[in-house]
Amino acid sequence: MKKINVIGTSGSGKSTFSRLLANKLGYPYLEMDAIFWKPNWQESTDDEFFCKLKHSLAQETWVLDGNYSRTTDIKWSNIDHVIWIDYPFSRTMYQAIKRAFIRSVTKTELWGTGNTETFAKSFFSRDSVILWTLKTYKRNRVRYSKILHDPRYRHIKFIRLTSPKMAKKFIEELNR
Repeated sequence: MKKINVIGTSGSGKSTFSRLLANKLGYPYLEMDAIFWKPNWQESTDDEFFCKLKHSLAQETWVLDGNYSRTTDIKWSNIDHVIWIDYPFSRTMYQAIKRAFIRSVTKTELWGTGNTETFAKSFFSRDSVILWTLKTYKRNRVRYSKILHDPRYRHIKFIRLTSPKMAKKFIEELNR
């Protein structure tokens, strides 16, 4: 287990799990959002994004947190594990709402960009991460379920974690 991509719907707990996993393994933690987003919520072009991603993935080991399906060919060309955080809808929505609320109240800077979430953007905007979670939860589950059996990815070991208890146990049992 040297190159790992943790996937899941927004709010599922990918970042928390990925940081814990990277720390346990002593691997660099890479966050797709940090690679993608620029200051003032400006998006990287695909050329910029792909170049930064390829550079980040040139390391021997890493835990990569994030989806960005258009990067699958880049991320998974030389990967050995994909871990899918697939918690129930109710838990994922609760986590997405809680995170959005805390970030908008504390004005936590995201990804070293100066970007912060606002209450209005998180709860009342078409760009709301909560709305994004609502719209993508079911679609992601269908897509990830298909990917698990896609012959193009038979070089990858897929692990599906369906509860925080299962995720905690997975990390605790590493290197035993």
